[in-house]
This record gives sequence, structure tokens and C-alpha cells, in this order.
Amino acid sequence: MGLVKNFSIGILGTGLMVLATAAQAKAVTLTYDRSIGEPGFGPGQLFVPQGIAVDSQGNTLIANGRGINPTDGTPNYNLGNKIEKFSPSGQYIGAIGSGGTGPGQFDEPTTVDFNPVTGDLYAGDVYNNRINQFDSQGNFIRSFANGEFTPLVEGRFFFGPSGVTFDKTGNVYVGDFNGERILKFTPDGQQIGVIGGTNGTAPGQFQGVAGVRISPVSGNIFVADQYNNRVQVLDPNGNPLLAFGSAGSEPGQLLQPIGIEVDDQENVYVADSINSRVQVFDKNGNFLTSFGQPALDASGNPVPPPALTGPPFGNPLDLTPGRFNWTGGTALKDGKLYVGDFFQGRVQVLNVEGTKQVPEPSSALSLALLGLGAATITLRKRGQQKPVFSLEK
Repeated sequence: MGLVKNFSIGILGTGLMVLATAAQAKAVTLTYDRSIGEPGFGPGQLFVPQGIAVDSQGNTLIANGRGINPTDGTPNYNLGNKIEKFSPSGQYIGAIGSGGTGPGQFDEPTTVDFNPVTGDLYAGDVYNNRINQFDSQGNFIRSFANGEFTPLVEGRFFFGPSGVTFDKTGNVYVGDFNGERILKFTPDGQQIGVIGGTNGTAPGQFQGVAGVRISPVSGNIFVADQYNNRVQVLDPNGNPLLAFGSAGSEPGQLLQPIGIEVDDQENVYVADSINSRVQVFDKNGNFLTSFGQPALDASGNPVPPPALTGPPFGNPLDLTPGRFNWTGGTALKDGKLYVGDFFQGRVQVLNVEGTKQVPEPSSALSLALLGLGAATITLRKRGQQKPVFSLEK
């Protein structure tokens, strides 16, 4: 029947012994693996990569930015406005969609992800104010939520569909960035619910709903609350459970979080955009680790983001592994974290290790012995007289 509940502890001399069961060790680490794409406007090149998704074959799909004419800012549908597709080895293999306003076309694609139940791909389409739905092969199925997303508001640079995620039955949840809410749809695009909708700092209120992810474990909803510089956790019905993060650049602090992911241990990965890094928290909001540093110029100063009227790249580029000019969209798949390097035209792929709980390396029991003297500890099974564990000093 295992170990008996009572055990003997002997202490000789003057000393102090503390006996405790071992904690479960869980030290998440992120390391650089590779990059996908390069800055530019040609085939296989990227600018302002926002949404990222990985299909069942390991191909990476990246929402490429909105093309505009530099002289007057009018749309140029021949630049970007597609979901670019790269092979598992990072080779460019084509695109889904094209620029425009027609069926299956984009005027600034944003969030992208695959429905784990149906296999369909859902993609935000900002200026067309809708979601485009494709099958797993990239064939257009339908657009839905036409005109449902809140327009641009004063003081913000973004609007429209901002994050997409799915529950276990395949229902679709889409962030409405300026509407401070999450819209819920059936897999075929019928609206069936709304979560949130109030601007503010209280639990359940938002200021910029950015990334949205549903936990594969609990069904809780994790939201990057961008201008509140925090993450909010809601239950499956949308009731607030927890918020963590505050404005700043110290460990555990955030400056406008955008992308968010949740693994099967409910560790939370947050693209801390202005701090140009990814931070990892446990499910209770405790800081675990971070990865990434700002891009630097030749003098070692951080490279600022580009001006709104100029090219969408930092000047200069710093393509050193692990350096970002803002972190943006994210994806988590098969032990890899994909992070958009917003103003450097690439996606950096990170290895995720240490997410599984394992016993501490010493033994099933942890002993701390302070002072002088000798101690013996004996744990016996029923009917067994010989010590199975002893410590002498």
C-alpha cells in the first residue's frame, strides 16, 4: 500500500531539519531557431507581418501588410495584401488571396488561424471590415461579419479584426480591436455571442482587444489588452477571472502586448510589442522568462519604429537573431513559437523547452539541514524494518 503515513526523524545535537515534498520544476526556456522571410515587397518578402498560422503539414502562413502608394497613401493592391505561404524549411511556395475588395481578396490582412475542428483558415481583412474564410487548401469559401468591426478611433492606429481563436466545438472568436469586445461565430460565420464591449480598466473591460487565445486545457479565454498593458483571463462564458501585467519594461511588465499564445500547461506567451520581446507567464500570471531585445543601430541605440508616411521598415535593419523592432503576431505549434518582427519584415522562430512538469533532480523528498549534529531519517513500508532512506552527518 505504499509508504506509511508516519515516519521517524532523529536529530542529535543542536540543529534544525525541514522536511518537504519536492516541488514540480517547470523552467520554460526560449532559444532562437531560425527566421522566415525577409524585408521587402517582392515574392517571399514581407512587410509588417501580423497574423501567423502553421498548418498540419508544417507550412507557415503569414499575413503580409497593406500596400499603399508612398506619394498619396492610396491603396496599392499589388503590394502585400496576401497570406504568404512558406514550406517547413522556410522556402516561399505561394500565397492565398490577393489585394482588392472582391471575394477572397484583402485590404490589409491581419489575424490568421486554422479551425482545429474543420481545418478551415480564417483571416481578418481590416479595410474591407470582414473575415475571409478559406478551406485548408486555400480555396475561398465565404466572407462574414461584414461591417461588424468598429472603425478607427482617435488616438489609435489600428482597427478591425485583431485576433482569432476557436473553442473545442469549432466556434470562432474574433477580437474587435476598437469595440473592446470579442465576437463569437459559428464555423460558418453566424454571430452567436459577444464578450465585453466596454472601454475601461476594470475587470472585463478593455482598451484595445489585440491577441485572443482559448486555452486547450480549461477553455478559458486569454486576451492581450493592448492599451491597458496587461493580459486578461476570462472563463468560457466571458466572466473575468484574472488580470496580470502593468506598464513598463521590467520583467513581467508590458508595453502594448499584441500576440498571445497558450500551451497545454497553460503557460502564456505574450508578444510585448514596444519592448521588442516575448514574455512567458504561468497560468496565474507569474513571470517565467523572456526572449528578445530591441534592434540596435551602429551606435548601439535602439532603432525607432518607422514613420507612418515612410517605408514600413526600421532604419537601419538589425537582423541579428533575437533582435526585434516590435514584436507582433504569434503562433505556437509543435514546440515552436513563431513571432512577427513587425518592422523588420520577417518571422523569428523560437524553440520552446521545459514546458512539461518534471520532478526535482535530487529525490522525491527535499531535505534542508541546518546546524550541527547528526540526523537519521527512516521511512518504512508496512512490515519492513530496514531503512529505505537515511541521511547521516
